[in-house]
Amino acid sequence: MTTRVLVTGATGFIAGHGIEELLTHGYDVRGTVRNLATADVEYLHAIAARSPGSLELVEATLDSDAGWAEAVQGVTYVWHMASPNPPAVPKHEDELIRPAVDGTLRVLRAAAASGTVRRVVMTSSIDAIARGYDRTDTRVRTESDWSNPERSAPYAKSKFHAERAAWGFVGSEAPQLELVAINPGLVLGPLLHAERPTSLEVIRLLMAGTLPAVPRISFAVADVRDVVRAHRLAMETPHAVGKRYIAAGEQMWMGEIAALLHAHFGARGYRIPTRAMPYWMLWTTARFDRTVRLALDFVGVPINVSSARVHGELGWATRPAAESIQAAAESLVRFGVVPTRGADKRRHTSQAVPANI
Repeated sequence: MTTRVLVTGATGFIAGHGIEELLTHGYDVRGTVRNLATADVEYLHAIAARSPGSLELVEATLDSDAGWAEAVQGVTYVWHMASPNPPAVPKHEDELIRPAVDGTLRVLRAAAASGTVRRVVMTSSIDAIARGYDRTDTRVRTESDWSNPERSAPYAKSKFHAERAAWGFVGSEAPQLELVAINPGLVLGPLLHAERPTSLEVIRLLMAGTLPAVPRISFAVADVRDVVRAHRLAMETPHAVGKRYIAAGEQMWMGEIAALLHAHFGARGYRIPTRAMPYWMLWTTARFDRTVRLALDFVGVPINVSSARVHGELGWATRPAAESIQAAAESLVRFGVVPTRGADKRRHTSQAVPANI
């Protein structure tokens, strides 16, 4: 009998790749979605059709107890990946924090009560580790570090409080439940279908020519395909229990990302900005663009994290950042998330089917 894994938030960018990783390795997957009638899941069923594992989708949401007891029935492992991550600053931070924390506890309570769930692998973030410090504090952060929530942006706060709540729950209320946290950096890589995940907004904004220049923002890049492999290794490795794993590769400034995109896509007609954006320009742009407003807290702050633990204990590695950046951009073009330019536009036009056929 094959092993069943529950993946929460099945239609998310990382979760979709996680489902593919599990299915191709022979696991049966049950995924949660908010609404079966409206969820865009054809691409997941297509992945399942060519994989040895099977896929089942059920309804359950972070803001309700309904459906979770049924979702964990017969499940051995849970990948808790669902978490609110809007592309713009919320009106109030609790719009992110409350569903992240309450949803995490709902999943853990259901898992603990199931009688079958052995281990939960939680998708956290380096935002729970490396945020809220003074920009002059350039120490390399490890899994023993935690962000300063009082000085963190709402999303970072939500990841901090959700992960803290998870460790607190298994420590005090469900010691029999095994927990592992994966803390990825900026997750890039290819889309599986047409969507606009928040983690690819950096690439989308640069490819779409939305920004007149490039703000000085730092990222620790990781490929989504490698991030989900870290989840699988954390699930399968006995000694991973009770640990956090930073899944992030090399630090890059946004200007370096823009330079890579310009080198690859500039000749194809994409006008990638490469000049540095002064802070006043970013601040002015953010007054009218809530997506850009997300960047204000991160300007000039280096992200220095170590992934030595995940390399040493799980044998994990991430592919070069340039490969992840290019794959993300190519998929944004392929799925029409950014407008095609130059030769790409002419090719797409020539391949279009006439309306009267």
